[in-house]
Amino acid sequence: MMRKVAFITGASRGIGRASALAFARAGFDIAISARTLEEGEAHAHALTDAEGRPLNGSLTATAAQVRALGRQALAVRMDLLDESSVRGAAEAVLAHYGRIDVLVNNAIYQGKDLNLSFMDLKPDTLQRVFQGYVMAPVLLTQALLPTMLAQGGGTVINVSSGAGESDPPVAASQGGWGYAYGAGKAAVSRLAGVLAVEHGKQGICAFTVNPGVVSTEALRATIGEQGVLALRGGVAPPEVPAAVLCWLATSPEAAAFQRRTIQAQPFALEHGIVADWRNRA
Repeated sequence: MMRKVAFITGASRGIGRASALAFARAGFDIAISARTLEEGEAHAHALTDAEGRPLNGSLTATAAQVRALGRQALAVRMDLLDESSVRGAAEAVLAHYGRIDVLVNNAIYQGKDLNLSFMDLKPDTLQRVFQGYVMAPVLLTQALLPTMLAQGGGTVINVSSGAGESDPPVAASQGGWGYAYGAGKAAVSRLAGVLAVEHGKQGICAFTVNPGVVSTEALRATIGEQGVLALRGGVAPPEVPAAVLCWLATSPEAAAFQRRTIQAQPFALEHGIVADWRNRA
């Protein structure tokens, strides 16, 4: 029997990498995408560490971890800001596996201009946000949905953020999120409901998941190690939202949680998906 295939975008590190491993442990063959194929690659509009170096993580490393779990792994370089790259990634996954069962739209544009104050925003930033948060997940989903429908069903999970559904606690200049990021995540939050309404009767399940604050390499690059420590119990390891994403794609109960935003951290605890990670030493 052919194994199911999960395609996770933005899987060189963080939630994407943890999700690839979670789905591999659940028996899926894996396709992963990001810009960083090999460790240490530098890219335009990418986060860096305090010394200006590229963040740790690569598709090659994630793929090796997936294969160590006994599953197939296809690593595809994909640039969210390049429409041909997005379409090419979908084509590569279908050409390699011949099927697609789960798509996790996790990758985002993370340029340093993403959270500029409102009056500092320039049109080119908003255009990159549009390409990364609206066009890329739409094009990727449109490219893969026909195969899901032909198979009789599939699951699309979009990773959102509270920034897309609420106002920042403080101004962007003081550490809050800016309009560009909030607008991008608001767009992401609207995709799953449309898919569920239009294609639910054809076997498509679609979910919106807010992972909450997660201790990823990107978070450390943004607020520093001391900032992560200051959050204490308000931050979860990436394995927590990853476990929720996998549960949504595999649990018979999951369909009831469509057409709402799932708050991954409390959801994981309420449904016994993971052990309580809070306040551990």
